[in-house]
Amino acid sequence: MRLPSLSLAIAVISSQGIAQAAPPLPVGLAPATNTPALPPGLSPSPSLPSGLAAPKSSAPALPSGLNTAPALPSGLTPSTAPSLPSGLKKSPALPSGIEPTEITKQTSESFNLFDQDEPFINVSGFLDARGGIRTQNDPYEDQMSLGEIRLQLALQKDVGPFSLNLVTDFLYDAQVDSHNINLNTGKGWIDLREANIAFSPLSFLDIKVGRQILTWGTGDLIFINDLFPKDWQAFFIGRDLEYLKAPSDSLKTSFFTDYGNLDFVYTPWFDADRGITGEKLSYYNPMTGSLAGQNAIIDPERSSDGEFALRLYKNIGANELALYGYHGFWKSPMGFIPPTTATDTGRAYYPKMRSLGASLRRPFWQGIANIEVGYYDSYEKDSSSNPFVPNSEARFLIGYEQEVVKNFSIGVQYYVEWMQDYNHYVSSQEQIGAQATRDEVRHLLTNRLTLMTHQQNVTWSLFTFFSPSDVDAYFRPDVSYKVNDFWTVTAGGNFFVGKNQSSFFGQFEKNNNVYGSVRFSF
Repeated sequence: MRLPSLSLAIAVISSQGIAQAAPPLPVGLAPATNTPALPPGLSPSPSLPSGLAAPKSSAPALPSGLNTAPALPSGLTPSTAPSLPSGLKKSPALPSGIEPTEITKQTSESFNLFDQDEPFINVSGFLDARGGIRTQNDPYEDQMSLGEIRLQLALQKDVGPFSLNLVTDFLYDAQVDSHNINLNTGKGWIDLREANIAFSPLSFLDIKVGRQILTWGTGDLIFINDLFPKDWQAFFIGRDLEYLKAPSDSLKTSFFTDYGNLDFVYTPWFDADRGITGEKLSYYNPMTGSLAGQNAIIDPERSSDGEFALRLYKNIGANELALYGYHGFWKSPMGFIPPTTATDTGRAYYPKMRSLGASLRRPFWQGIANIEVGYYDSYEKDSSSNPFVPNSEARFLIGYEQEVVKNFSIGVQYYVEWMQDYNHYVSSQEQIGAQATRDEVRHLLTNRLTLMTHQQNVTWSLFTFFSPSDVDAYFRPDVSYKVNDFWTVTAGGNFFVGKNQSSFFGQFEKNNNVYGSVRFSF
């Protein structure tokens, strides 16, 4: 019996013994012991066929004729490859006008404006309907605090090394009579959020030019070295938080090296904050010493000069370090041009200002800690003794945030504003018959509570500002429900309290409001 047949027989016998109950064995195969006897010729160690026996220390000898490799057919000798058929010994000739060198160049420097694997242009955006109402009467403002429908279209296209970005909001505001467009203030039926081109001419250099949203710094809703424009009106009436950041018309260059990274932003025309003007929110008017609103709209004088900002930053281990510089103007109209005639009422303006600062952010205990400092130099002539120009200030911030338990986090901050030359400020106010409304040092505490429930589809948030020096506070509750990937429903409020109507949050006590929104994203 050949060896393969023997193996097959053993396998069949074994499988039958496993699959069936122990049947009676044929006569002559009854076991004499616990181990059944093999059939005749199937000894436990069968001898190998003749010619296959070999010492255990070496492999068995191959049968005759198999100890050498077979000879290859004629023409297939190992030393030479088979010859190609006639006509295939060289590459085929290309059609007339197509040279091999041109094909190689086109392959290595491929440029295709219409990439078949990508859509011609990437489109996204949302439709947002939002409304709000004051919780008390304000003699200077409408009872409705917010009423608008906003359609945002975001277009993005990569053309070779360039990235083109255009984000436009089409807005219907039920509270205004005029929808004339002003891209600097965001008024009108179009608010151009972004319109820029980004590219990298060198491996260590990124450039973005045009309208863009800029931000840096470590604070949570407190900005020391982030001196890019903000929209405080949008923040206080209940628009989405993204609208707190107003756009800048700037050139941003970013340099990357092993020693550190540098961001430099140049804005050829000063971009101010979209601040409180009295159109939608009442405020404290220091000239009259009382609250004002639509009866005293602020139309500040804006400089046409440019501004620039820079940030030098580097990560050293777990530490995020940064240095900042700015040269431009105060972002809010904190200066005042006195009237020169009997009919002149004077005008607010943006005084000159430059600043230096630094920040550190790193893991601490079970969360993240941050420290940020800055010095604002109000460098206009005689600013410390001029009652209509703000004094220089030193600002300091320390913060900490941590996820206390799963889906619940807490963030706290302590912020200080320290006015320089405070005695000059007090005496300058007395010279014009006014009373000093600010303390030398302003303290501010913040607290953010965030809870996510229902598989993180519902976000509950409460942000609180409290100033023990001004004795005022601002509460910002918010709840957002993500219905699905397209629909989001939000409700919230803005509530102000204060001992004095001249303090920062106290002046908005007539602007308490609640709001709600429905958004469809695409």
